[in-house]
Amino acid sequence: MRRILTITAVVSITGLAACGGSTLERGAAGALIGCAAGEVLADGRCVEGAVVGGGVGVLTN
Repeated sequence: MRRILTITAVVSITGLAACGGSTLERGAAGALIGCAAGEVLADGRCVEGAVVGGGVGVLTN
């Protein structure tokens, strides 16, 4: 479980770092990563993960 969490964190940081400059792109990438993390880590909670990930992506500059 710890290995999955570490891999998810590294992929998330790398994915958000590689995003373009627009807020929409960062939000979409954050939502995608959040959905994947919600599915894996929270037993199928893709929507909640996407909301949190999208919010973090938008707020991150």
